[in-house]
Order: sequence, then C-alpha cells, then structure tokens
Amino acid sequence: MTGKPSSGKSLSERIGDLGHRLAVEAHAAWLAARDPRVPMLARILAVAIAAYALSPIDLIPDFIPVLGWLDDLIIVPLGLILVRRLIPAPLWAELHAAAEAASERPSSRTGMAFILLLWGGLLYLIYWSVRTSPWH
Repeated sequence: MTGKPSSGKSLSERIGDLGHRLAVEAHAAWLAARDPRVPMLARILAVAIAAYALSPIDLIPDFIPVLGWLDDLIIVPLGLILVRRLIPAPLWAELHAAAEAASERPSSRTGMAFILLLWGGLLYLIYWSVRTSPWH
C-alpha cells in the first residue's frame, strides 16, 4: 500500500486542486460583482468576499497557528457558496466558464516583473522618506 488515496493523487496535489477551484470560484465571483445581470445583493456580497479574501487584515491573524487559517477556510468558501446560490444557474455557468478560461491562460512574466518593480520602488520611497525625515 502506498498510502495514497484511490484517486491516485497525493495530498499536495489534492490541496493544489482545491486551491485552483477556489481561485476559479473567487474569480467568477469577481466577474459577477462587475456584471449588471447579477442581482444587486449577490454583487455586493461578491465584492465583500473578494475584498476579504484579498485583504491583509483578517478576523484572526494568519500567524496564529491553525486558527489564523480557519477564518479563511470557512468565511471565503461559505461566502462563495452564498454568492453562487444568489446568481441564476445559467449566468453562474457563464461566469464560471469565463473564470476557468482565464485560469488556463499563461500568466504574464512581464506583468509580474512590473508589479515587483512597482512594489520595490514604493518600498524604496518609504525607506528614503524615513531616512531623510527631519525626525530621524
């Protein structure tokens, strides 16, 4: 016995698949928040869930072992389930297909480099501001 489940996937592969599914669902919710055909309540909830998922501020900080990830593992999926239920099934299928197609496109290394340079420049400006500050 290899210790692997009958599906043939390791635990890390299954976690990766779950992460991919959640990313696609979250992207579909983001698309729903911007689509005028989606009911207003679902749009508001989709924005709130996306903002919470991307926010650096959590109800329980992530550095607290186990509990720090629990809010992300409960609040975000439950919010996504609620958003999905508030949107008509054919419309959700369309939004989900668009999110799935976007996830299959290759990521842009140039875009990533630009964002990293932007963050690096911002951090340097903060560092420079502190070093040249008259209060330093």
